[in-house]
Amino acid sequence: MVSKDDTLILLTNDDGIKSPGLWVAAEALADLGYVTVVAPRVQSSGSGRSMPLTSDGKIEEEEVTVLGKKWKVYAVGGSPAQAVQHGILEILPRPPDLVVAGINYGENLTIGITISGTVGAALEGGAFGIPSLAVSLEMPMEYYGSLSKDIDFSVAGYFTHYFGDMLLKAGPQPDVDAVKVDIPCDATKVTPWQLARLSRHKYYVPIVPMRQKLEDEGKFGVEVNLEEDKVEPDSDVYVLRLARKIA
Repeated sequence: MVSKDDTLILLTNDDGIKSPGLWVAAEALADLGYVTVVAPRVQSSGSGRSMPLTSDGKIEEEEVTVLGKKWKVYAVGGSPAQAVQHGILEILPRPPDLVVAGINYGENLTIGITISGTVGAALEGGAFGIPSLAVSLEMPMEYYGSLSKDIDFSVAGYFTHYFGDMLLKAGPQPDVDAVKVDIPCDATKVTPWQLARLSRHKYYVPIVPMRQKLEDEGKFGVEVNLEEDKVEPDSDVYVLRLARKIA
């Protein structure tokens, strides 16, 4: 039973309650405190810090096995940021000591992070004054939103624990609302990390839908644009994609 005296960690994501990356994060954080998983019921990538009026707000209790133990977890009919609100205001006995979002399928880079539901959830935690962490793993775009079990999240899990422990020990910082971590796909446990600023490089570029007339269905796609000579050397894009460090 969760106690008000425990170190409380609220874990969410934007890929949904069924995401393998979420459960690697749950295992990684388990020895740092009492982890409560409150995540969107369905895939919610690209939702930013939105609060859709169409969300039903239903909270469904589920039981999963994590590290050989039965955990009660919560699937929310809402965005990642709304899941954080439900966790803090309705589910936990008090505000958590740490909010973690991830581990995301795909890197979240540049000023385009406002699109990311993973980062949006961490920003919502930060808005409550709680140390908050967003963790994303670089991978080929065909895996984005796939929930593929072919992705190895083990190193990303290691750094989720590493930075989660760092934030818990540091406590709230007046000039830090959230920490965004992006991990190269080829990282190991000894890969160095580097503090970086958000690049202004246009990394994710929308692809205009092909259709005959406007009333046809047409969703924008996205592709990665990496112009190496234009990437700022102190930016998250440079650190992750070119220096191959954790940003």
